[in-house]
Amino acid sequence: MRGYFGIGVESLSKPMNLGALQRTAHAFGAAFTFTVAAAPKVRVMHNADTSKSDLHVPWYLWNSIEEMQLPRGCQLVGVELTDDAIALPVFRHPLRAAYVMGGEARDLSPELQARCAFIVKIPTRFCINVGLAGALVMYDRTLSMGNWPHRPVRAGGPETDG
Repeated sequence: MRGYFGIGVESLSKPMNLGALQRTAHAFGAAFTFTVAAAPKVRVMHNADTSKSDLHVPWYLWNSIEEMQLPRGCQLVGVELTDDAIALPVFRHPLRAAYVMGGEARDLSPELQARCAFIVKIPTRFCINVGLAGALVMYDRTLSMGNWPHRPVRAGGPETDG
């Protein structure tokens, strides 16, 4: 897969959610993870990250939106249920992207939404867990940007010779 991505959360309050997100990001090949204005208890490594992603994937802890410094050319993509957000299944992912979600029971702040090049939404009836939302976004990026063959018309896997 070409390009790179990072993924993070604004105003995260639960360390286990960060650990789960970081572990999943490591598994999907993220270039970095980050938090913006995270609660103090989130700022330490935790047990949910059994892959010890901090040894393999940089983790940036920004105290504020103003402190955020993404790599040059990296586009910020907000993940939020808004009326005008682009539905994730039809979104073309940028080659260089940083995905950001709001913390538990919080929306992305208007200030962070204003910094986003795009806002996407996962087509669900209501908000879902931040770790799960991150996994879905990374999975969609993998599907849409990977060199995968088209799915077969019939149920099941691709036909094989033999």
